[in-house]
Amino acid sequence: MVLCAGAPDTPEIAQEVNTLVEELAKERGNVHLITEMLPRHELTQILTHATTFACPSIYEPLGIVNLEAMACGIPVVASATGGIPEVVVDGETGYLVPLEQVTDGTGTPVDPEKFIADTRDALVRMVSDPERAKQMGEASRRRAAEHFAWTSIAERTLELYRTVLAQAS
Repeated sequence: MVLCAGAPDTPEIAQEVNTLVEELAKERGNVHLITEMLPRHELTQILTHATTFACPSIYEPLGIVNLEAMACGIPVVASATGGIPEVVVDGETGYLVPLEQVTDGTGTPVDPEKFIADTRDALVRMVSDPERAKQMGEASRRRAAEHFAWTSIAERTLELYRTVLAQAS
C-alpha cells in the first residue's frame, strides 16, 4: 500500500498520520508513506501501477488528484463531496462513497465509523473484481481525456462565450 500524503496543515496532523501509518504497518506490513511532493514522472509511475486510487477526503473543491489518477487509467474510490462527483462517475469510473457531513464548516462526517466502513467496502469491492476495476480504469482514462483535458475545457469555454455573445446581440 502506497500512501501519498502531501504536506500536512499542522505538525500535529503530521504526527497523527505518522502514528496511524506506523500502526497500520505493524498490522499488515508493506505500507509505504510518501510525504513529499513527487515530480510528475514519479507520481505517474506510481499511479500507472496502482490497482485503485483512494481519495477519502472530507473537502475537495474539484479533486484534481482524482483526475490525475483517472488520466493514468486508474479507477477511483472517493468521497461524494465537493467537486468529486463532477469528476468521478459512480459505478463507471470508480465508486463514490456517501458522506453525510456536519454543517459547522469542518466537513466532519456525521458518522465517521459508517464513512470508514463504506470506504473500506468500496475498496474491497474494487480490488475483489480486477476485470471490473480494469474496465473502470479504461473509462476513467476516457473521461479524463474527453471532459477534463485542456482542449476540451477550452472548447467548452469558447462555446459558453459564443452563447453569451449570441444572447447579448
